[in-house]
Amino acid sequence: MINLLSCTKNQQDQTVSPQSKTADQFPAEVALQWSGFQLYLIQNSTGFTPPVASRALGYGGLALYEAVVPGLPMHQSLAGQLNGLLVLPKIDEKAVYHWPASANAAEAQILRNLYANTSDANKAKIDSLENRFLAGFKTESVAEDVLARSAAFGKQIADAIFEWSRTDGGHEGYNRNFPADYKLPIFNGSWQPTENGRKIPMQPYWGKNRTFVAKNATMPILKPLAVSADVKSQYFAQYLEVYTKNKSLTQTEKEISIWWADDPSDTFTPPGHSYNIARIAIQTAQADLGKAAETLARTGIAVADAFTICWKCKYLFNNERPYTFVRRAIDPAWIPFWPAPPFPGYSSGHSTQSAAAALVLAAVYGETFAFTDDSHVKRVRDQKRNTDFKTRSFKSFWEAAEESAYSRYLGGIHTRQDNEIGLSTGKTIGQNVNGLNWKK
Repeated sequence: MINLLSCTKNQQDQTVSPQSKTADQFPAEVALQWSGFQLYLIQNSTGFTPPVASRALGYGGLALYEAVVPGLPMHQSLAGQLNGLLVLPKIDEKAVYHWPASANAAEAQILRNLYANTSDANKAKIDSLENRFLAGFKTESVAEDVLARSAAFGKQIADAIFEWSRTDGGHEGYNRNFPADYKLPIFNGSWQPTENGRKIPMQPYWGKNRTFVAKNATMPILKPLAVSADVKSQYFAQYLEVYTKNKSLTQTEKEISIWWADDPSDTFTPPGHSYNIARIAIQTAQADLGKAAETLARTGIAVADAFTICWKCKYLFNNERPYTFVRRAIDPAWIPFWPAPPFPGYSSGHSTQSAAAALVLAAVYGETFAFTDDSHVKRVRDQKRNTDFKTRSFKSFWEAAEESAYSRYLGGIHTRQDNEIGLSTGKTIGQNVNGLNWKK
């Protein structure tokens, strides 16, 4: 029996039945398959722009973690710790559970809800993956009642988390990426439509959404440099630097720029890239199911809060992109190496979310964890920019975050201040996620 109880420390400290294998005794395959499939859904479902995708990754990672955390004796639930998430279903402490079955059911259920607008073919793929795992569990001679109980728990976890998600302000955000009621503020240095022609910027209200971690919502928002076309001003210098660099990119710098571009039309978006780096870490370290679930939960929450806070900053200041300033103050004919996204520049979303992800991944795998990012190796050559997608190797997660930030400067779409403030903000967001009581 699964009961909904008020959240107290004693109730969080669930005792695992001695008859149940702990979650860290299972391989990470369920976590890897479902997280990979969620990235597929982001790329192949309408409306999953970077902010919308980040939110879905937050809830997907959390559902996975909560479905297996009763099977991790040293860990505890995040119920009672996350912003407004007071209670979650509990296990029957006297019963046996199969944690991969709980994870499988939870992920299938939460993705059905988060991607309710995806195609019927994709919905069938959710069912297929769930059933394929279930069939595999049965071949392992897991008792039918154990599988049923475990799946029921996972499904109830997913349903409870989804109900909580409906109140965060971003529910079904895929339906309102460019809201017609938004009135674009006009002032000296304000964001203007760039070469993509979008008159309304993306998700202007996203910064009002509830964060996963309450502490992230109260972070101070730093002001950008004062707008100035004076050639001696810091503001002018920042945009001139972007323009000058953009005219002399090396082939390696072009490769860095396109590797991290993660354009939503062709990829699983920037937060999806961070989520995939988490998957790469899991595979590189040969992590077990428990560690994989924690990895994806931390990363999902980090990138989700990063996009909320970054979007709050973007629409507080509505700062212009290099495309706009350079064309009005330096070179009227300039086109950046990479097209400017349809939303304000300050601060950088890439920088913020990459830094947040780097901090939480380092907390799990260490600050000197080396890995190779092969996220885009299957993409065909970018003919327009005469550049191939080549793997990137890093000595740490932070090194990758810094390159992600730098790539936006190389692309000609962010100034140095955008990136520096983004990295700093993301670092704090990641620290706040790490500050949750993951362990007892």
